[in-house]
Amino acid sequence: MKLIIGLGNPGKEYENTRHNAGFMAVDAFALKHDISFSLEPKMKGMLAQVNLGGNKAILLKPMTYMNLSGESVIKVMQFYKIEVDDILVISDDLDSRLGRLRLRAKGSAGGHNGHKNIAMHIHSEDYKRIKIGIDRSDVIPVVDWVLKKMTPSELEIMKEATEIAANAIEDFILGEEFVKIASKYSQK
Repeated sequence: MKLIIGLGNPGKEYENTRHNAGFMAVDAFALKHDISFSLEPKMKGMLAQVNLGGNKAILLKPMTYMNLSGESVIKVMQFYKIEVDDILVISDDLDSRLGRLRLRAKGSAGGHNGHKNIAMHIHSEDYKRIKIGIDRSDVIPVVDWVLKKMTPSELEIMKEATEIAANAIEDFILGEEFVKIASKYSQK
């Protein structure tokens, strides 16, 4: 079984903010496959079960806020007995232009607090990831930038990016080799 984790912050005030790119990507996948999430308080997240051609997966949106995402991830991994090799984390990426996808088989947190917390809880940085570019502001502090609502034109770019990310999620669930998925969807 695979575990697909979209990172973000819960609540209306965080909808359409840059930090919620991971939530947007798993929502795009769920919409494409007519899947709905349900709140699982014991798992500290919103979960949905997926079955694509006999390949099972769990979609997770941690409800812990970004900086504590690992609390939810480890609970779901332990409950469903999911290995680190079978998880895929989707997050925002400050160091890439808006909408650019970068797929990595593993890596460091790179200053991203959601990734830092996940790595701390699962004792590994060797998990797959899709990073969706959100740009970086020269004048707005990072903490304010990532929590800033996107403009309609920025949301349109993000919608296209998350739909592509949803296709990558589908390939991952279907068992395609991650190196091939990364080659297919990573953008220059």
